[in-house]
Amino acid sequence: MDWLDGSQSIPAACEVVMLLAIHQPNFMPWAGFFHKWMISDAMLLLDTVQYEKNEWQNRNRIKTAHGVQWMTVPVNYRYPQTIREVGIADRRWPRKLSISIEQAYAKAPYIGDYWPELRKVMHEPYDLLRDLNAALIRVLGGFLGCSAPLYMASDLGVENTDPTGRLLELCDALKADAYLSGQEGRVYLDRDVFASRGISLYFQAVEAPVYPQLYGAFASHLSVLDMLLNVGPEAAALVRNMGDKTA
Repeated sequence: MDWLDGSQSIPAACEVVMLLAIHQPNFMPWAGFFHKWMISDAMLLLDTVQYEKNEWQNRNRIKTAHGVQWMTVPVNYRYPQTIREVGIADRRWPRKLSISIEQAYAKAPYIGDYWPELRKVMHEPYDLLRDLNAALIRVLGGFLGCSAPLYMASDLGVENTDPTGRLLELCDALKADAYLSGQEGRVYLDRDVFASRGISLYFQAVEAPVYPQLYGAFASHLSVLDMLLNVGPEAAALVRNMGDKTA
């Protein structure tokens, strides 16, 4: 898949700050992923790191009449494959998952507005998990009004495997002079190293929004799909108002 097409060319160097967010291409991510995209000037999907079993790359959570449940894409994975190498294992999974989602959200007020397009994407014959996830992320981001360019790390030719070195080179590749990390980055990112390369370092600070849901008590940190199907157009403002970036 060619991510760096004519509409998303690498930006030219400029004097204004270009804030880059980087995140793994997870399966139908939670709202915080899209908040990071919203407050950045570009979003990079990091598909060149090692795939992690039982994490968020091939699964996420929805709320059903029986409580919170996982929705999972079956994969073919052999250690130490990177995310971009992991294939989808079973062609039957879209039908099974579609049935589960349609049963869980049959009474959600906005299922007719958003689900048909997502269902169509899910049923496309993707071979790679990365491509499926990226396609769903694009559609979900479009629903939420995310407009910053979306890039794929594997298209940039950065081979550095050192975690900090990789981030710096990815920033350089996209002419970014500011990097937006999650809060966990405070533990391991060296601000002085970034400053020595002329890159400002920011951290995303968010609180999960509360919104009307089906099936009783509120459940937090679900796939953003739950929010969209329950509150529709209000989801964009809920995501944007989750927080901000801090130095």
